[in-house]
This record gives sequence, structure tokens and C-alpha cells, in this order.
Amino acid sequence: MPMNDPAPPGEIELRPLSARSVVLSLLLGAHPPELPVKDLVGRVEAFGVGGSTVRAALSRMVAAGDLRRTGTGYRLSDRLLERQRRQDEAVHPDTRAWDGDWEMVVITATGRGPAERADLRARLSTLRLAELREGVWLRPANLRRALPDDLGRVAECCTARPARPARELTESLWPLDAWSAGARALLAHVARADRPADRLTAFAAVVRHLLADPVLPPELLPADWPGAELRAAYTRYQQEMADGPRAHRT
Repeated sequence: MPMNDPAPPGEIELRPLSARSVVLSLLLGAHPPELPVKDLVGRVEAFGVGGSTVRAALSRMVAAGDLRRTGTGYRLSDRLLERQRRQDEAVHPDTRAWDGDWEMVVITATGRGPAERADLRARLSTLRLAELREGVWLRPANLRRALPDDLGRVAECCTARPARPARELTESLWPLDAWSAGARALLAHVARADRPADRLTAFAAVVRHLLADPVLPPELLPADWPGAELRAAYTRYQQEMADGPRAHRT
């Protein structure tokens, strides 16, 4: 989450979104992720981006593989559809009651280069696993999901019950205080944001923050954990966006 040093304590200062970021924010939040040209350009212009700038950004995004032209407009590329799926899961995680089990992934492959190792680390982080030590990743088994089958080519995946107290282990794996403080700062920021462009920028930061939420069982979280509050705020904003920019506060 971008933060600038001059902001007063407890406040955040977010950089305005580029034309590309505005387009992506609108399409990532759309279901299906496709909008007619006129509608998309009009929506982006409502956030203070000129029409010629929007059209130039759209052309560059098609060339870069971010978007696909359709018969009537633009649609997210397959690569960004995966990003939308992760975003949707971050806003509406599919969880189950926790029975004390932990997912554990132990890396067994050797001889991998730095780029391959970095890619695997990023992938495991996206799965909301945390690294206990090099090559050993785990999390409480409270998500309704199966780990990808192809992980078996580079790792041993299993269920475990660590002897260490669960809350103590959780606090060693995730910076819960830092995430909570960031969430509360964002909630305060969106409450003050009145202009459509400022609100879009703020809620784009909210989504990025939710992507970093470990989505832990309630019994392992601090009592004042703001995850649900942040998700509710973003859900309300999605409805605001569905009503169109004219419905935004000015």
C-alpha cells in the first residue's frame, strides 16, 4: 500500500491512479469483466481522466495483453481474469470452521534458479501460506480450497498439528498488528474521501490490503480485528460503483 512520509501519524496519502489503473479498477470490479467502449470511456472520464488519455491507455493495454477487444468494447485478458478471481476471494473468502489442523507445504525440489524460487514464494504467499523457515510454509486449514495439484512436483503437501500453541505460532507468522493498523487507517481514509477519484484510489488500496489479509480463524485473531469491517466497506463501495459515478458523493 503506497504511503508517503509527509502524512501525519495515523493518516495515509495515496498517489492518484493512472488512466490504466482506473480502467483496471473498473473492469476488475465488473461482473462480467467487460464494458462497451462508450460506457467504459464515460466511466473513466467521470474520475477526472480525459477521453483522449483514456483511449490511448486502452490501446496500450490491448497491445500489452491486459485487455481484449470484443465486438462492442473491452474485456479483461485471461491473465487478469485470474487477478479478478483472487480479488473476489479476498473480498469474499470461502472459509470453514477451524478444527485445529494446519496446511503444510514443504519444498522438496532442488536446483531451482532465483527467478523460479521467487515465483514459487510469490505463489505460496498468494495462497495465504506463511513461511515458518526456508522451504516450510503453513497456515490454519480454515479455507475451503484444495492446494493446486502441480505443487506436488516441487513440494510435499500435508496436514499437520504443530505442538506450538496456535496463537503463538500465528503471531510469529503474520504481522497482525501492522495489518490491523493499516486497515484502520484505510477505513478512516475512505470515510473522509468525498471526490469520486479519491474514493476510487482509496478503495483500490483497500483491495490491495485485503489481498494481504491472511484470513485466519476468528479464534486466532485479536478481538478488534478489522477485516470484516474493511470488507463491508468495500462491498458498499461496489454497490456505489454499480449505481454509476453520478451516484458518488461530490
